[in-house]
Amino acid sequence: MDLVVAFELHSPKGIRESISAGTSPTALIDGKRPVDILIEMYTRSPQFAPCLRALLDAGATVDDPLLEALLLDDETALRKVDDLSRRLSPLCAYTSCDGVSPLHICAEFNSVRCAKALLDAGADVNAPAAVDADGLGGQTPLFHAVNSNGNYGRPMMELLVQAGADLDVRLKGLVWGKTMPWETVLFDVTLFSYAQCGLYQQFHRREEDIYSNLAYLHQKRYGTAAAIRNVPNKYLAT
Repeated sequence: MDLVVAFELHSPKGIRESISAGTSPTALIDGKRPVDILIEMYTRSPQFAPCLRALLDAGATVDDPLLEALLLDDETALRKVDDLSRRLSPLCAYTSCDGVSPLHICAEFNSVRCAKALLDAGADVNAPAAVDADGLGGQTPLFHAVNSNGNYGRPMMELLVQAGADLDVRLKGLVWGKTMPWETVLFDVTLFSYAQCGLYQQFHRREEDIYSNLAYLHQKRYGTAAAIRNVPNKYLAT
């Protein structure tokens, strides 16, 4: 199996087979390290950490013990890292991860065990990401979990809300898919509007998942059920 295809499918077996067949786990692919391609890839599933582990076992390196622990959701390794407040900037297929906290990475990759360890250690559940020269960014970790691929980040969304995440954050704007073909700048963003952005064509999210997340957030913020109707949208099915 081609290595990049194995990344797309989140196939640890495919990664090992590709490397056994002679594919280098470290040689650049279109100018990027294979490990960075895997990290920035759009697939989200429980097989991400095993895929990363397969690459690391073959000789690839993340070159950052903090980021590696977070991506593997390895809370034991995380507890050995001295500085848990350092900012990170891995390229990401979805919500920009420029200048984010470790808790943002947990939210993006659904690293629940590491998130709990960070929160236990006093991590700020409302820590803002960096803001770029255009004033875009500043999102809290929760933004990374409200419309994830396959709704994979739903456990992180609930964990962050239960930990006291602010549901009233409003941003000038956010970048979705920075440097990717689907890059999109979204203006005047709240958690609710960003969750609903999952309905955009380039987001490729299920209507049912998006409105389930909105219903959860609405109940937590307002204490009432959201007025959700016509999901899936009958007009779009015709």
